[in-house]
Amino acid sequence: MPIEIVDMVDLAHKEKRRKNIFNTPRFHAWMHYYKPGQKDEMHCHNADQTFIVLEGECTMSFPDGGRMTLKPGQAALITGGSFYQLENTGSGPMIMMGNRSGPAEKIQIIDYVTRKDVRQRVQAETA
Repeated sequence: MPIEIVDMVDLAHKEKRRKNIFNTPRFHAWMHYYKPGQKDEMHCHNADQTFIVLEGECTMSFPDGGRMTLKPGQAALITGGSFYQLENTGSGPMIMMGNRSGPAEKIQIIDYVTRKDVRQRVQAETA
């Protein structure tokens, strides 16, 4: 389908998890859903990306100790290789749309401490 309209907030409340919504050889997009207090680890990716907060509050933390809180309608524009951590610091769900250059299958999730692709480490540990 060349064009699809998605109600991201409605989808997020139904799914209650991260969900890929679009994936082509040039671009992919997803919806994030974080519960209050939920956060990920400090990491970066090998591609440029953007996040836009649709509902709730997202606090981004950076390796230098800096923090920035995004509210609905605000976006983060991230150059590939820039480390960050996402956390829902609000009292309700945090819903964001993210998109990144390249297909989802080619994206690396680089751990801040090890500087290695998290998915490769997990595959090696389970092999």
